Amino acid sequence: MFGLFKSNGNLGIDIGTASIKIVELEKQGARKGLINYGLFELKGASSNTDGKTGILNLPDGDIVWGIKEVISKAKIKAKDVIASIPAFSTFSTIIEMPYLSEADLAKSIPFEAKKYVPVPLNEVILDWSIIGTKTPEPGKPATVEIFLASVPKDETERYQRIMQNAGLSLKAIELENSALTRSLLGNDLSPAAIVNIGGRSTSILIADKGYERINHNYEVGGFEITKSIAKSLNISLEKAEDLKKKFGLTESDENIINEAMIHLIDMMAFETKKTISAYEEKTKQKILKVILVGGMVNMPNFAEYFKQKLGLQTIIGNPMARIVYPQTLTPVLPELSSTFAVALGLAMREI
Repeated sequence: MFGLFKSNGNLGIDIGTASIKIVELEKQGARKGLINYGLFELKGASSNTDGKTGILNLPDGDIVWGIKEVISKAKIKAKDVIASIPAFSTFSTIIEMPYLSEADLAKSIPFEAKKYVPVPLNEVILDWSIIGTKTPEPGKPATVEIFLASVPKDETERYQRIMQNAGLSLKAIELENSALTRSLLGNDLSPAAIVNIGGRSTSILIADKGYERINHNYEVGGFEITKSIAKSLNISLEKAEDLKKKFGLTESDENIINEAMIHLIDMMAFETKKTISAYEEKTKQKILKVILVGGMVNMPNFAEYFKQKLGLQTIIGNPMARIVYPQTLTPVLPELSSTFAVALGLAMREI
């Protein structure tokens, strides 16, 4: 953790299942510079895959306390916040509509949204962006592609309340996947798959032209793999986590955890391949690149094993590639990139 005495920057705050991640960025010329970062971890927060012990299930006061702890200990100075909301709390889709002016679209979209949003519209806040146009067939009208998202009103009010009580100013709430796309792809508009392995689940996201196109949530994450190792070897979860980080998927006689985890990782790869195939079949576009992110991806040989399973170019995501940062951070860059990818994407957003 490091900091300045004052800041004109933005905070990206990612409240996850087991931790609160905060990043402070400041504009430095044409790029954003890393001023500060910090993490508050709740031990045991991922211990149930149903999420009932996750941080967002804590009372507001406890979350406020966690945010204040990070801000105080990391000496964070900025007050303007962009916060992420988890994918399981939101709804998003791509819809097609006739080519209209933005004013006419704004009037028409709420009526169209009723067909897609699974809850009453008076319970959510809607947002939308035009993400492309479709060339019409002869004799047919032109259409536009619209990215439509909804967030429950009670969740937005809760986030506002939490940030206000933490002494911060909430400028925007953003979908977790939108922040990931920004941090990992930047200005790269070509189709790509992003596999985000969290503690509770794995999110498989297809992005094209900078927007989410398909998102598949697979209910196995890092904790399930740790639990499998612990059960197989009859050891504690803490010991299992240490072995996972030490050996990963290395091919050696010493690696005593391979059998306990390999079938779960194979299923992650299978779900990723299935999601990519579904998108390619629907759009007739090829996905040529897979980006891995999340705490597990730095395990020895993980990325290489995933690449072999998929048969596609597979890399570990590096959101720090778009950020100016002190060279003293180079040794911890892989961990920073994986852990803070969402928070970095949030703080990159222009207010």
